[in-house]
Amino acid sequence: MGHQRAEFTAFYESARDDCLRAVAAAIGDRQAAEDVVAEAFARAWASWSTVAEHPAPRAWVVRTALNAHTSWWRRWRREVPAPHDQDQPGYDDLDANLPDQRMMAALRALPTRQRQVIALRVFLDLDSHATARTLGIATGTVTAHLARATRTLRDHLASVTEQERKP
Repeated sequence: MGHQRAEFTAFYESARDDCLRAVAAAIGDRQAAEDVVAEAFARAWASWSTVAEHPAPRAWVVRTALNAHTSWWRRWRREVPAPHDQDQPGYDDLDANLPDQRMMAALRALPTRQRQVIALRVFLDLDSHATARTLGIATGTVTAHLARATRTLRDHLASVTEQERKP
């Protein structure tokens, strides 16, 4: 048990920040990301013998956190009237460890699956196959979402940059 605890502690310390950045970018809410990542790491500890053998334990944590957030969001949507716009609560409370506010605004504008693909491919540096396995989608779907998201982000940031240059 002592060896498992040391192994998990080392994993947690090396993976925590990357997983938090990926989940926060995917869902756009720092506080919610902290909550679901903590829950995902607790689940990882409870199943450490299985998670340690996973080909991408960080991806397992991120996927578990995203699933926990989706479950929470569905429960919350049933209990609380939906806001008139599509913003989720807590977007203004992002940490300095995340990309700048312009990039976060652009990420928030992406559809959920595109945000998830960006989070896994960019923030966790997973390849398309690992991203596909983590999200339960085809590799070609990952590639398509990444291309769409990249194009949208590039266009959005070019537009913002152009507006900032105008006197």
